[in-house]
Amino acid sequence: MMSLNTSSSFVKNSISGVSRTQSQAWKLPVRRRQMVVVGMVNSNNGRSSERSISVSVDSAVKDVSAPVAAVEPEDSNKLTTAVGGGVEDVYGEDSATEEHFITPWSVSVASGYSLLRDPHHNKGLAFTEKERDAHYLRGLLPPVVVGHDLQVKKMIHNIRQYQVPLQQYQAMMDLQERNERLFYKLLIENVEELLPIVYTPTVGEACQKYGSIFKHPQGLFISLKDKGKILEILKNWPQKKIQVIVVTDGERILGLGDLGCQGMGIPVGKLSLYTALGGIRPSACLPITIDVGTNNEKMLNDEFYIGLRQRRASGQEYAELMSEFMSAVKQNYGEKVLIQFEDFANHNAFDLLAKYSTTHLVFNDDIQGTASVVLAGLISALKLVGGSLADHKFLFLGAGEAGTGIAELIALEISKQTNAPLEETRKKVWLVDSKGLIVRSRLDSLQHFKKPWAHDHEPVCDFLDAVKSIRPTVLIGSSGAGQTFTKEVVQAMSSFNEKPIILALSNPTSQSECTAEQAYTWSEGRAIFASGSPFAPVEYNGKRYVSGQSNNAYIFPGFGLGLIISGAIRVHDDMLLAASEALAEQVTQEHFDNGLIYPPFTNIRKISAHIAAKVAAKAYELGLASRLPQPENLVAHAESCMYSPKYRNYR
Repeated sequence: MMSLNTSSSFVKNSISGVSRTQSQAWKLPVRRRQMVVVGMVNSNNGRSSERSISVSVDSAVKDVSAPVAAVEPEDSNKLTTAVGGGVEDVYGEDSATEEHFITPWSVSVASGYSLLRDPHHNKGLAFTEKERDAHYLRGLLPPVVVGHDLQVKKMIHNIRQYQVPLQQYQAMMDLQERNERLFYKLLIENVEELLPIVYTPTVGEACQKYGSIFKHPQGLFISLKDKGKILEILKNWPQKKIQVIVVTDGERILGLGDLGCQGMGIPVGKLSLYTALGGIRPSACLPITIDVGTNNEKMLNDEFYIGLRQRRASGQEYAELMSEFMSAVKQNYGEKVLIQFEDFANHNAFDLLAKYSTTHLVFNDDIQGTASVVLAGLISALKLVGGSLADHKFLFLGAGEAGTGIAELIALEISKQTNAPLEETRKKVWLVDSKGLIVRSRLDSLQHFKKPWAHDHEPVCDFLDAVKSIRPTVLIGSSGAGQTFTKEVVQAMSSFNEKPIILALSNPTSQSECTAEQAYTWSEGRAIFASGSPFAPVEYNGKRYVSGQSNNAYIFPGFGLGLIISGAIRVHDDMLLAASEALAEQVTQEHFDNGLIYPPFTNIRKISAHIAAKVAAKAYELGLASRLPQPENLVAHAESCMYSPKYRNYR
């Protein structure tokens, strides 16, 4: 038995992660208590392993009838392959990406009824007989003990009983609030089936009805009323070691428009995918909604609306609130916290990215993530149609965040491949907005982010006429307007392309420019098609066509993991190109034979590890990485840092 000086900085650091509620329980009178400490030791092979050391700690604790539960590793000598890729470091993944290595001590959590109400530690019927006796659970649970795998089997069966996707979404969110590890194991093992439930398209409807279905706070809400108090609000969040923040102001939620405060469903959904697909630990993720009002009259008149009932703020008032927010985040969480801007309207999205990209680690998924995943699909598609990117001509319907972001990354990649100036490679790309083809004669009236795409051409107002005039080989929809790739448009594309590449990217499904069935039917089975939301396989002329999904979830989880494991301090365009190339490399000949230009989501964790490795390598190459020295095998390192949903043992 050894005693420990609780006044040391080491002990303080180890206990600092306990939430405010938990820490309040440590009061007089003083009593001696047994505590399990999980320590890290170096083995002969150089890898870290774990051992449990029982110590006595003289601490001021509240005299309660039930002891606390201490978490220990299931097997201190084994590292096994995790679900869907990665290494189960048991405790190691919880601190592997932290700035300083701190021995991951066991965390004291409540026992008894309170333990069953703690989603981070609750195991439900998976608590063993020994755990039930030790932690006052006997009688609070039915007598049966079931394994983690059987719990997953039961939950997926229950979710499949719901016929309405929103009900499935609610069931998944309820599970996340009840048993966090079961939620992530379920999502990881059934990712292709559940991804459309926890994210697009179902999350769009969830945001529209968020006020009605709201049960538990899943992130931070910061409003105009909180000006001057944002740092204090950030400190209210129980987790202190945040690595990824997804923030929205709710003005442009998917293709649904201004949903105000109810856009919170987007950051919550994105961060669930950061954990399930990219292996970022849940406690390191923070969803935030900035509520500056809404211009949506339906929301303002909805008695269940949960946000500020006022018109949306803009101008200096908006800028000052965002400036305070960005400063507070950096002050509270440090320079290397990743801030992902999500679903901001065009006028704010570009300005925020430009303003803070030189001072913060920021990433806009609508601009940069979408661009990266689309570029990956185009690189893959070239293996089916032949030629290089420079040999193709691109026409976009939609010139907002997504459209211009994709266009810029395509031009950058062509410039990289051909050594041609960016101004020249942009001429391969044409954009159509609500007023028609973007041409030089419109230059004075264009928003600043559209001006680089104003080329010499006579004005064309009609989209079909633009298709016939430009004669593109690649047609990309990012308009948010459903059914705009009409039969005439698809047939025109097919008339001058043997294999037209058609990407209908707008979300949710109702806003898609065309369906998979329409693309294959109208092109007589010749189209290479992908969409933003999933479509079922299509039968045409006796052949089965499986369309790809150009989903940002391929990119942002692995991209974020790469930034974290390298300790990147800024995002560079070359990192986005590296992510695109890494994703394209994961498409095999078998996938091409089935008409796919993206790999299946079933291997998404391995895909994310490869993307993370390429992004991290680029960060080291550019001198933007701070975690030194660089690991020899970045793929293996990325996998070893991934969160595992495997249950802990308690003793």
